[in-house]
Order: sequence, then structure tokens, then C-alpha cells
Amino acid sequence: MALPPESRLPLALPGFEHVRRGWHNAFDAYAARLLPGEYYVTPHNEGVYTTLGSCISACIRDRVTGIGGMNHFMLPASASGDKDGWKSTSLSSATRYGNFAMEHLINVILKNGGQRQNLEVKLFGGGRIMKNMTDIGMRNISFARDYLQTEGLRVTSEDVGDIFPRMVVFFPATGKVRVKRLRSLHNNTIAAQETQYLGSIEDKPVSGDVELF
Repeated sequence: MALPPESRLPLALPGFEHVRRGWHNAFDAYAARLLPGEYYVTPHNEGVYTTLGSCISACIRDRVTGIGGMNHFMLPASASGDKDGWKSTSLSSATRYGNFAMEHLINVILKNGGQRQNLEVKLFGGGRIMKNMTDIGMRNISFARDYLQTEGLRVTSEDVGDIFPRMVVFFPATGKVRVKRLRSLHNNTIAAQETQYLGSIEDKPVSGDVELF
């Protein structure tokens, strides 16, 4: 079967032109590939996919209009060094970064026709993929769950924790998600990628405030 012409690639929303997108034979659909620290929102019938180790992805969509997207994030270490520092009443760098990752995804959905009361959420990732690493995956999971509970957003399903990296594919138009647990041979590559990502976000902490609609 011939590949669909590139001219049929759905038009990206403003601000997402940099995200790598194209036809994906395995999904039989156009799809956007997320790297650590990225997010993507689409009103079209296309997929969003990423590979997760200890990072978390929230897949959020308006179940009525079908607009939605995915993020891919990890909390940096708290300024105090306390593993639970993000729970502090003052905004630690970790809390600010997690809020940034979640709120920007939600805000773009709302700005493009989504309604807060129609949002549904699915969570993935947070695996402890390297035995000699601290369980940053569980810290990411706890943050995401607490954040969503505080914001009153409903988690309809999740596949988090354990020791596996995951490939996650989300189709916002339908809400369908495919999750593939990857073999351990991928762990070193994924861990190296996430270590590099963690270093970059600790060197350049998020600044500024983000407000939810």
C-alpha cells in the first residue's frame, strides 16, 4: 500500500510546527513524535506517541470535541534536595516545572475549543527502569496524581510504575491509547536520554507563571 502524500499531513496548531510528524505505518495514521520536555495538541484524527522510562505522559482530551494531546515530562530535583520537596507549600522548582508541563497542555486544549468539564485524562510512565537509580518515576507519578486530583480532573485509566519502559500512542480524536512495554535492552538508551533531559531542566529551570482557564 502506497504511503499517503505528505500534502495530506494535518495542519499543526500554531506553536507546534517544530514537532516531528509524519505517516506511521505501524499506526496506519499520521502521528507526532514527542521528545522529553515536549507536548503536542491536535484537533485532527492523528496520533501522538513517545517512549517513556521514568518520565510521565498525561494524555488529555475533550471527550465531546475530540481535541487533545500529550505531554512528556520529568520533575527536576527540588532545590532543598528533599525527595518530597515538591509537596512544599512554597513553589519549589520541581512543582513549578510539573505545573508548567500540565497547565500548558490543558490551556492549549481549552484555547482551541475544549471545555474543562469534558476533559478526561490517562496517565502513563514512571517506570523504575534502572535498579541503581532513585525511584524518580514514583515521584513523577505522585505529582501527576496529586495535581490532577487538586484540579478536579478525572483519570479514566493509567499504566504507571513497575520496571518497564513504555511506548505510548494516543489518538485524541477517539481517546484510544496503545501501550507497549519494552524489553530491558532499551533501558540503558532510555535512561541515558532521560539523564541528559534531567540535566538540561535543572540547568534551565522554568520561569514565569501559568494560569489555568
